[in-house]
Amino acid sequence: MLRAAVRVSRLGGGPARLAAPFSAAASPIPAPNPRPDIACNKIFINNEWHDAVSKKTFPTINPATGEVICQVAEGDKADVDKAVKAAKAAFQLGSPWRRMDASHRGKLLNRLADLIERDRAYLAALETLDNGKPYSISYLVDLDMVVKCLRYFAGWSDKFHGKTIPLDGDFFCYTRHEPVGVCGQIIPWNFPLLMQAWKLGPALATGNVVVMKVAEQTPLSALYVANLIKEAGFPPGVVNIIPGYGPTAGAAISSHMEVDKVAFTGSTEVGHLIQKAAAESNLKRVTLELGGKSPNIIMSDADMDWAVDQAHFALFFNQGQCCCAGSRTYVQEDIYHEFVERSVEKAKSRVVGNPFDFKTEQGPQVDEEQFKKILGYISTGKREGAKLLCGGNPAADRGYFIQPTVFGDVQDNMTIAREEIFGPVMQILKFKTIEEVIERANDSKYGLAAAVFTKDLDKANYVSQGLRAGTVWINCYDVFGAQAPFGGYKASGNGRELGEYGLEAYVEVKNVTIKIPQKNS
Repeated sequence: MLRAAVRVSRLGGGPARLAAPFSAAASPIPAPNPRPDIACNKIFINNEWHDAVSKKTFPTINPATGEVICQVAEGDKADVDKAVKAAKAAFQLGSPWRRMDASHRGKLLNRLADLIERDRAYLAALETLDNGKPYSISYLVDLDMVVKCLRYFAGWSDKFHGKTIPLDGDFFCYTRHEPVGVCGQIIPWNFPLLMQAWKLGPALATGNVVVMKVAEQTPLSALYVANLIKEAGFPPGVVNIIPGYGPTAGAAISSHMEVDKVAFTGSTEVGHLIQKAAAESNLKRVTLELGGKSPNIIMSDADMDWAVDQAHFALFFNQGQCCCAGSRTYVQEDIYHEFVERSVEKAKSRVVGNPFDFKTEQGPQVDEEQFKKILGYISTGKREGAKLLCGGNPAADRGYFIQPTVFGDVQDNMTIAREEIFGPVMQILKFKTIEEVIERANDSKYGLAAAVFTKDLDKANYVSQGLRAGTVWINCYDVFGAQAPFGGYKASGNGRELGEYGLEAYVEVKNVTIKIPQKNS
């Protein structure tokens, strides 16, 4: 999902790219510990660790081997109720958190970023163990972006504020940006630490309290961060973190009458359920970052080397497990065959294997369910007439590895061109004209991201204005920063995360008007 150390200096592209494969000698990355000690596997409420009320646990699995890493406390409605109670107490008028200077909230967020930097190698190893992404990516990309996100929102803590308003008459009128209150946050498994930072940063910068459910597939790194939150000095009850399942813990947050807002990143199907639960309970605020089927448009005048490289990255990064993956690659007909040939060659050379090996570019899929789902989509693609050009099979005898897969001759009505696969499966489609490709690109229920590659600035601007997507990249892909907003059109969600826009969902704007004896300009 995220591009690291990429700088594009000209419209037609450039030599910058994510350096891979990595070597321990050539990089500053510390050697990984493939068996990190598991320090945190319970429920975090009121700055304390708890067993689940039910005493239930669930296994978290190493996707590279299929083996159980450890058992984790299984939170459900009773645990959510405990966490909400703690959060409400922390948010009471006059509490240490409510009385804290905004600048000090920023100081605490910066302390948290400091602690994450201190434990960066451990967290990267934990992320790789539980999620399967290459350790080099966890360390260089995910952890780097986590720290930058927290520091960015730390800086906003005392800068996002109200205004005075020149109301007619003898009145003094002003607005306050007040925290929404108890924020339920439900994060996904594809970028566990980063999605945690995207949610915590704006919520805490604006003075809210949090009840967070972490994904059952990848709870370990987010739970370790809970320890660092306490160490950083956040008061008890400000952040509460619950591992558990969506239909129990997630549903309890979404429908809770004392949760004031819910933020969710995940599938569109679950997004529907969350929005419905929010509406049927207390009409809590909802922000959703959901699925995508993002078009990546390659014009015939594009820099071929750069376009092939970026289209490969757009699809295969993070094992294809990105909501904004460039999963519909539209290539103009006069360069189609060359582009396909070079894309297949690049996919065949991609290194799949042990995620703790510095040579590895692609690790396993996150779990057996995703593994089987992706292989099912590959079978469907073949059955519906798409041309399998490489890959299409498991890549190892154990673990959830899938070969980098490329389909050609894909048609818009095929299942693999309509539905989100969330795996290392590239679909390449042919187009003739700009008007045609804009119409086809927009013919999707999704609208999360899109890209266009061309050396013609006029074409780039025209296409970017025509695409119905929350983010459009021109001659690049997956370029993210904490400063720039991210979110979708249509069934890809509502609201924005990151940037100044990302703060808006976490504040209520209160208007205060005071009668005064006399107003003067």
